[in-house]
Formats: sequence, C-alpha cells, structure tokens
Amino acid sequence: MSQTSPKTPDRPGQGITYASAGVDTAAGDRAVELMRASVAATMTPAVVGGVGGFAGMVDVSALRDYRRPLLATSTDGVGTKVAIAQALDVHHTIGADLVGMVVDDIVVVGARPLLMTDYIACGHVVPERIADIVRGVATACAAVGTPLLGGETAEHPGLMGPEEYDVAGAATGVVEADRVLGAERVRPGDVLVAMASSGLHSNGYSLVRRVIEHAGWQLGRVVPELGRTLGEELLEPTRLYTTACLGMIQALHDPGAEPGLGEGVRALSHVTGGGLAANLARVLPAGTVADVDRGSWTVPPVFDVVRAAGSVPWDDLEGTLNLGVGMVAVVAPEAVDDALAASRAAGIPAWILGAVHAGTDYVPRGRVVSGTKGVDGGAVDVHGTYRTT
Repeated sequence: MSQTSPKTPDRPGQGITYASAGVDTAAGDRAVELMRASVAATMTPAVVGGVGGFAGMVDVSALRDYRRPLLATSTDGVGTKVAIAQALDVHHTIGADLVGMVVDDIVVVGARPLLMTDYIACGHVVPERIADIVRGVATACAAVGTPLLGGETAEHPGLMGPEEYDVAGAATGVVEADRVLGAERVRPGDVLVAMASSGLHSNGYSLVRRVIEHAGWQLGRVVPELGRTLGEELLEPTRLYTTACLGMIQALHDPGAEPGLGEGVRALSHVTGGGLAANLARVLPAGTVADVDRGSWTVPPVFDVVRAAGSVPWDDLEGTLNLGVGMVAVVAPEAVDDALAASRAAGIPAWILGAVHAGTDYVPRGRVVSGTKGVDGGAVDVHGTYRTT
C-alpha cells in the first residue's frame, strides 16, 4: 500500500502495473511490520487471534455477567490538526488525539471500551510515517486499556498529495443498561466538576491555522507565553479521560443501591467541537439550566495567544475551543469532594465549574446556549469574565 512517484512512466512495451499507477503493496507490508510490536502491546487477554487477520476478535464471555449489557460506539477523526503534524514532519503524537476523540466519547455514557480500530488514508505510504502514526494510536490505546483490534491503511494517489494523510477511528464499549449516564439522571442541585484539558486538543484547528496565517507566524516560532515553539504547543496531544472517568464512576457508585440508582456521577460531557457550553447542553434534561462561571479557572495561555494574534472575539473563541476544560462531570452534591479527589488522583486538575438549576427558578446572567448538536436538552448560561495569565 505504498507508491512509487506518480510521475514514473510505464516502461516501454509493458502494460500498466499497480506500481506504475501509484501503489506499491510492498511498502504497505513494510509499514505493517514496523507497527506490529506497537499494536501487539495493546492486546488484552480478551483478544482472540493475532495481528493481521481480516477481522479482529474479542472474547465477550464476561458480558454474560451483565443484567442487560448495552454496546456503545463512536467514530471520529482529528480534523485539520493533521496539517500541523505534516508541516512539522512529526507523526507519533496525532494517534493520541484520535484515541481521545473516539474513546472518550464512549466513556461519556459510562461505557468501558472493549476495542478500537483505525483507518489511515494517504497519498503516498511512507512505512516509517505510517508506523509512527499507528505507534501513537497504540500507545494511547494501551494507556486506556483498549486493544487496537484492527486497522487499514489506504493509498490514494491522485486524490491526496504525497505528503498528505488523514486518520479516523472507531471504538465499541459496553455499559450496564441501568448504569448508563446521561440527562435522565441529572437534576437541579447537581454540581459541575471541570476536568482540565491539556491544551487545544483536536478541535478548532481551522480557526487556529487561519489565525497563524493572519499573524504571519511560523511553526518554529518560540512564543514566550507558551514557553516553547508554536508547533510544539499545537501538537500537544489530547488528554485521555477514560481511565479517570471510569475510576470516578466506580468510586462514586453505591453498590448497595437498587439498580438504576446510586450513581454519584450523573452525566459526563466531552468538550470537543463547539466548545464547553454546546457540549454540556447535550447532557442536560430539558427545563434545566447549568450556570458556568468563567472566572472559576484560569484560561491556559495558548487560548489567549490565539485570541490576541487574530483579534478573535471571546464569544467566537468560547464557541469553538475548549478554553481549558476537556471534560465535565455532573455529580450529586454530596459527591463533589470525592469527584474532585478522583480526578486529581488520576493526575487531572479539577474544580467546581457551576451547578444545575431548574429553568423556572433561574435568571440568566450571561450568554445562554441551548438546542445544540441536534439535541433538545437543557441550557447553559456562561457568565462572568475569563481570567488569563
């Protein structure tokens, strides 16, 4: 699944070959060999078979112990962040972004990931580059205990440039039906616990790249506010929340409660495209309002750098980037301290972001967001002033 140069002419007197059309399967095989060890490191005892089969298999016999197991699935990519990786010729970090975008959507409903698959489309297979991408995916999968059970690398000469590629992935997880998290569990009085992002994560890069172009900055530029080059900051991998969230869910679960009750974590919101308010509104029941205090945390420097370099309005920034909040846990009031402790124990800074209110009793104080992502749920009132360094 590699190619010779698309400009290489067919040899006189010979017919057109796959290689002369731009694809060389030998390079694809070389890429598989280079990534084999990384993928193998993600395998768990539940995986049946090895690397290289037509389909990956996982033993789900343990699901017989569930009362009513539900499968959860998600698929995503990392957007135009890949353009930064390509420009810098650094490809081993983008895989963590892919895993974060996919697996951390699974955990939002309380599901434990069972497996992940990936897909790489490129104009020209460079085995070492493909192996670097997959190594990043595999390292992140291993970090969240999820086997990378299969994948595909497709070469598209003539459709993509030789240095271009895109990545996508999908994951499947399982959750007990009466332990599914979501809007149905949320009630007025619940508290919002913010879990810090590691930076921009993998959303809003079309805006960020346009700002960089407008400012005339190079990726090698050292930005004093960031303490490193712009390129290094932009490639900071997406923080992985799955392990921390599953730990929090378990720590705040009352095993003595009746099925369907006893969950200290009511809902989780993964802050991806659209920003904090748009994603939080998706996990709130209709008729409720969550207030988010902009002054409850300090916005990391990278976001203010983007804002200042492009004169980006705060409302636009707020509706595009995560501004330092990567995941929000909606928890019962009595579980707040335990939720904060669980996140911090997992190495993720956490703080109280706000609370959930009955809509009939709430007077908005700022920018109200509702009806996002096609979900007819609650509303989020983002108020106050951001603190920056």
